[in-house]
Amino acid sequence: MSRIAIMSCQNIKDKMCIGCVTCFKAMQRKDGEFARYKDDIQVVAMCDCGGCPGLAMPKLNLVRHICNQNGVDFDVLHLGTCLVKAAKTSGCPIDVDNLKKMIEDTTGKEVVIGTHNY
Repeated sequence: MSRIAIMSCQNIKDKMCIGCVTCFKAMQRKDGEFARYKDDIQVVAMCDCGGCPGLAMPKLNLVRHICNQNGVDFDVLHLGTCLVKAAKTSGCPIDVDNLKKMIEDTTGKEVVIGTHNY
């Protein structure tokens, strides 16, 4: 089973993308970036980026701490499609490629850019 975490855009989540329904839909259908998983997928953590101007690393460190306290861990972190779209089209200060590299270098975990293509 693949254990994943998803990081979303704080400005979009629950304002334009209500309840992360499209991420869960893609996960169930193994569409988009979830097509890479041949086994079952378990979401063990969800968080947002921490808001502008981009507090993603402190937020991720908090999530990792809470996961550790609760005896859970994730194998892969997905940067949600909402975060990717905000960075590319809405003036978000996050450099998605740089964030991916920072997270991988800091945590040793795989980071996937995107969740779905809806």
